[in-house]
Amino acid sequence: MSIEIPPGLTELLQGYTVEVLRQRPPDLVQFAIQYFTRLKEARTHDDSSSGVKSHVKGVVFDGEPMQTESNGDEEDEEDDDSDFEPPIPQRFGRRVSVCAEAFNPDEDEEDSEPRVVHPKTDEQRSRLQEACRDILLFKTLDQEQISQVLDAMFERRVQTGEHVIDQGDDGDNFYVIERGVYDIFVKRDDKNNCVGKYDNHGSFGELALMYNTPRAATIVATTEGALWGLDRVTFRRLVLKNNAKKRRMYETFIESVPLLKSLEVSERMKIVDVIGMKAYQDGERIITQGDKADCFYIVESGEVKIMMKSKTKADQQDNHEVEIARCICGQYFGELALVTNKPRAASAYAVGEVKCLIMDIQAFERLLGPCKEIMKRNIAHYEEQLVALFGSSMDLRD
Repeated sequence: MSIEIPPGLTELLQGYTVEVLRQRPPDLVQFAIQYFTRLKEARTHDDSSSGVKSHVKGVVFDGEPMQTESNGDEEDEEDDDSDFEPPIPQRFGRRVSVCAEAFNPDEDEEDSEPRVVHPKTDEQRSRLQEACRDILLFKTLDQEQISQVLDAMFERRVQTGEHVIDQGDDGDNFYVIERGVYDIFVKRDDKNNCVGKYDNHGSFGELALMYNTPRAATIVATTEGALWGLDRVTFRRLVLKNNAKKRRMYETFIESVPLLKSLEVSERMKIVDVIGMKAYQDGERIITQGDKADCFYIVESGEVKIMMKSKTKADQQDNHEVEIARCICGQYFGELALVTNKPRAASAYAVGEVKCLIMDIQAFERLLGPCKEIMKRNIAHYEEQLVALFGSSMDLRD
């Protein structure tokens, strides 16, 4: 069934969404009321003073300019007591942010932009393929699309202390890490807080390109390193279109996961964009006790059993594995090691055919901060299970 989208709806919702992602209001409903009330007042004001065709004007909302439609001409308007500023001629205004460009990943129109190709040696391409091997955003691409992405990527060497991206800047490139350590800083209350780091693996910079918003964090190299960049046009043409298909598949499922109920809708949608899916066969081991944690898992279908090695009092050597829990559709596992910064406390095995949604540790740190308190509360429940099974508790906390 074909549904016709009313004219102007896309632009209207895009403007509101951009402001939500930029200002992150605690109450989305109240923010929406204020946003659309001011928008209506602006149009009412302009309708009473001019009857010519609409044009784009800047609207000040809590100190930030918003792009809205209004009626008026190019001439200066008289000052009044409203919160809205008169139009500023483009030639005198600051450069229009690339984040304001509209992009519809669902459109099937032919790509108007030429393909970007950065020539590479065999040695460079081999390094690039290894760096991109586990990047979740590329998992939905077919072989031809992967080839186009690799062709378009360029190498960037960085020095210690170099700022790769800065919070608030426009999004230009998506980066894949080949080597190096990079700290993640987020400015809150005029203080730069280090919220995590990338250690010779991972990727960053995708959210600004996906959501047409300024950079949400600053990335600083703490060692000399090497990155592979992908320009925003190629990223949107290939990665974002495929992510739109994935979004349609997973957004309803993600909304049904109990753990994620505490997140805002926009935060859940970001999770949809950074997750990947992996299938496992019956008996296949998903995570191994004692390994370093790198991912967080949500069961999409099937069942997963969590097993822990027990120790005999006689020789204190590793003995057989004991089942301590099972996870079904919508439940999660693998979070304990990420929350406590310790190795995996147990192993996980597929029971029958299983599909899991996977989020890497960097995305976990960026997007699931509000859920960590819930996860920490579950540690006490895990310790109670260990007491019941082994007769003694294990310290699972830091």
